[in-house]
Amino acid sequence: MNTKTADRLATGVFYVIALIIISILVGLFYYILVNGLKYISFDFLTSPSSNVRAGGGIRDQLFNSLYVLFITMLIAIPLGLGGGIYMAEYAKPGKVTDIIRSCIEVLASLPSIVIGMFGLLMFVNLTGWGYTILGGALALTVFNLPVIVRVSEDAIRSVPRELKEASLGLGITHWHTIKKVIVPSAFPTILTGIILASGRVFGEAAALLFTAGLSTPRLDYANWNPFSATSPLNIFRPAETLAVHIWSVNTQGLIPDVEEVSSGSAAVLVLSVLIFNLLARWIGSLIHRKITASK
Repeated sequence: MNTKTADRLATGVFYVIALIIISILVGLFYYILVNGLKYISFDFLTSPSSNVRAGGGIRDQLFNSLYVLFITMLIAIPLGLGGGIYMAEYAKPGKVTDIIRSCIEVLASLPSIVIGMFGLLMFVNLTGWGYTILGGALALTVFNLPVIVRVSEDAIRSVPRELKEASLGLGITHWHTIKKVIVPSAFPTILTGIILASGRVFGEAAALLFTAGLSTPRLDYANWNPFSATSPLNIFRPAETLAVHIWSVNTQGLIPDVEEVSSGSAAVLVLSVLIFNLLARWIGSLIHRKITASK
């Protein structure tokens, strides 16, 4: 086989692989959206769920998913970015650094159900909090922290060393070089890692089953006191997320319209992830242009 034939064959194989991936993605989205969009309505999105009667909505579950995502990323992003900066810029090659990197890789490979059991032990039983939003957010932080650390480290290492050397050569300190030169240059890649981690948080169910719970108390959305038991902002209350609700309805649901609620909830979950990803990329591009002074 000559070089040109091998090149055409390799190109064709890669095109076929790309086509298979796109076909699977389109087919999955088509199936979920076609079966679920017809059940989505304003009443479905703004009504509380029901365990026994038909016609329940997903208001509380949708809010819980967004709130858990917000709390999780509020904790995970600073820790993950800080860990990535340390591993890329401050950690010296040696056994300690190798051990840290091995721990990160092992943590990233743990199944979500194991993280859920760990969260049940640490953030539910040991702390005495019970099923809470905070416990679920901390468990998901453990789940996503290795991803953000590794992506941040790789993004920072991919920044051309000439930029760092030029900044240091002008007399700028190491920290200000990281803050003003390296991190802004690596920001698009870091943002991609954060978006991937956020998508995992929004669609996670196994870890939240054991930490955030399978129920939601009656919420008063006019009550903004985060210490009130009926406030949606209370982080020490149980919170059934949308992904957990889909699992619960399909396995334990007693309502007559199980299929409608399940299909509608799945469509809302997929659309929410898509909208979140698009908004995150748009906001990220605005931030990148602002911190790099590019047009």
